[in-house]
Amino acid sequence: AAIGAVCRAARITADTIEAVGLTGQMHGLVTLDSSATPIRPAILWNDGRSAPQCHEVEDRVGIERLVSLCGNRMLPGFTAPKLLWMREHEPDAYARITTVLLPKDWIRYRLSGELVMDVSDASGTAVFDCEHRTWSDELLGELDLPRAWWPHAAEGPEVVATVHAAAAAETGLRAGVPIVAGAGDQAASAIGTGLINEGTVGSTLGTSGVVFAPTDEWRSLPDGRLHAFCHAVPGRWHLMGVMLSGAGSLDWFRSAIVPDIDEEAGSDAFPRIESMANEVPAGAAGLFFLPYLSGERTPYPDVHARGSFIGLDQRHDRRHLARAVFEGVTHGLAQCLDLVRATGVDPESVRLSGGGAKSPLWRQTCADLFGVPTTTTTTTEGTACGAAILAAVGAGAFDDVEDACRRTVAEVDRTEAGPNASVLAARHAIYERLYPALKPLFPAIAEDA
Repeated sequence: AAIGAVCRAARITADTIEAVGLTGQMHGLVTLDSSATPIRPAILWNDGRSAPQCHEVEDRVGIERLVSLCGNRMLPGFTAPKLLWMREHEPDAYARITTVLLPKDWIRYRLSGELVMDVSDASGTAVFDCEHRTWSDELLGELDLPRAWWPHAAEGPEVVATVHAAAAAETGLRAGVPIVAGAGDQAASAIGTGLINEGTVGSTLGTSGVVFAPTDEWRSLPDGRLHAFCHAVPGRWHLMGVMLSGAGSLDWFRSAIVPDIDEEAGSDAFPRIESMANEVPAGAAGLFFLPYLSGERTPYPDVHARGSFIGLDQRHDRRHLARAVFEGVTHGLAQCLDLVRATGVDPESVRLSGGGAKSPLWRQTCADLFGVPTTTTTTTEGTACGAAILAAVGAGAFDDVEDACRRTVAEVDRTEAGPNASVLAARHAIYERLYPALKPLFPAIAEDA
């Protein structure tokens, strides 16, 4: 049904499609039994139930050793700790597992009957040797997870399957159409916005907030505060900081603080919230917002972290709260960017994408806090575009991913730092002290909730 709806919207027929590229949310756990039937509903990226298992693994294996084996810490959002949770809490279901997939790869199986992953998505399982682009037998052994469960992980533009007859009959696609390995959502978005070469850095202002930095060689931070993954571009990697609540913080603000705004603003409340924020000066009259509404991953991996407004006084109203949310998320992204710079990547600008990139206020706040200009691109749906580029490369329409990006993606909307940059820089120095000050209280607050 979805394929048909998209084809109708694009005014094409499904039988004219020449190749299929796949992308989707990362880290989700899809478990299959011996008949390739799902054993239980998927456990998604934002599920924190495996935090105790993560703590046990990090204590036993050690953070630096984990980073040396897979490039990353053991975080509740990742795939492998969800399996450890299943082993402890759902042993009967766990005993039936024969294959582990990620969400988009289940779609590939339905289209083709092939069980395959791609290297960028596999990087987020926490058992993939990202430096060498293969499964880590050593780490799988440490966690006592069978190697046989994990399918081959291919490069993003590699053709790994074809649409089979049953899927063709159901979708209208032609049988035999090639399907490429594809990419996780962040790597696909990066390709769709042209972030493929070292020195180009992007930030996604979506439900989560992301800073994405391609690299030409393997890099990681020993403490694992940045994710270090394979890019979906062959021979490339990327560093990534992920805040769990980016534009999602504004969604929360809309529903919790200004629930009446949908009626006032019609179908799109976001411009009205931006207008409210613009009514107060930069700095929100001393009000800070910590955007830890779902815990946090970067710059502080902390499942117990909680969101906070700090500095409230009688001057403040919902306009100040709105401004503080915009600025608080951007302060966090600036911290992620500082971690990227610590690896030696020094961008001349930052390319913004996601729904929040449509906001002039947010683009300006990013330019003011990042210390470099921001731009956007002509791509309106970077993630879908990235999947399409990988499919087109696999089908031979372009020489490679670089050729495709050069011919399809252009920068627009350059924003330079403005007069508020010095104000926000001074505020940032205070912001960086807030999490360390509150960290000792977060576990008790989370437990009490």
